Amino acid sequence: MDIRQKVKDAKRIVIKIGSSSITHSETGELHLSKIEKLIRQIADLKGAGKEVVLVSSGAIATGRHSLGINEKPSTLSEKQALAAIGQARLIMEYRKLFSEYNLRIAQILMTKSTITNDIYRENAKATFTQLLAYGAVPIVNENDTISTYEIQFGDNDRLSALVSALVEADLLILLSDIDGLYTDDPNTNKDAEFISFVEDVDKYMDMGKSTSKSGLGTGGMYTKLLAAQIATNSGCDMVIASAENMSIIENIANGEEIGTYFPAKSNKDFNWLNCLEE
Repeated sequence: MDIRQKVKDAKRIVIKIGSSSITHSETGELHLSKIEKLIRQIADLKGAGKEVVLVSSGAIATGRHSLGINEKPSTLSEKQALAAIGQARLIMEYRKLFSEYNLRIAQILMTKSTITNDIYRENAKATFTQLLAYGAVPIVNENDTISTYEIQFGDNDRLSALVSALVEADLLILLSDIDGLYTDDPNTNKDAEFISFVEDVDKYMDMGKSTSKSGLGTGGMYTKLLAAQIATNSGCDMVIASAENMSIIENIANGEEIGTYFPAKSNKDFNWLNCLEE
């Protein structure tokens, strides 16, 4: 069987999109044409009978632009206030664009306790299950406005993996500003080699710690490798790929060899809840 046949057969898909992928780098304003293309891809997946959960960053970046603030906020209160302003704008744009494809959305804002508290976690899982049964597209973000665990999910990389584990997803597509995993940072080392397949993510964890972070997002390659640990050990395939062209979602879902593929494992001893403490 082709190594990515499982990806092609995935029925429940989580897609993660970062701040830098849905905003203009020059201004910080929402990149509406890219968001529209993202939604079109999701609509096509839905049309093919797939269930889709979208984990979207961008609240703080959107709040910054709304207030004309160019610098990244330095205090927790600033981040939380900007998130409150930006999240309202972000979900408004999502609702407007999704409605053009006759798709319903639902907003879910999560905190650390949503995962760690047994009752909250089961309630959240039940809510996701019902929303997917209704045919809605849950749009997930961390509840930055009240969560002091804020941003430590790693630009929602880890959050998307935790959501994948929670909803028992078949595939996590982690869209980034790079096209996958390399042997070194390709921005600083021209000899860095692309890695298309990673069977054992643990071997690459130290390498991931050396990657840099962007001005809009907070996650580097290390947080993406942490996400791969969670997703694969909980039984979910994962692909890291570039968000430059949103049509890549369809290519990945069709099983094409794009991005870096992390196949799911069967690890009954792995407790993905422990990953919150990394």
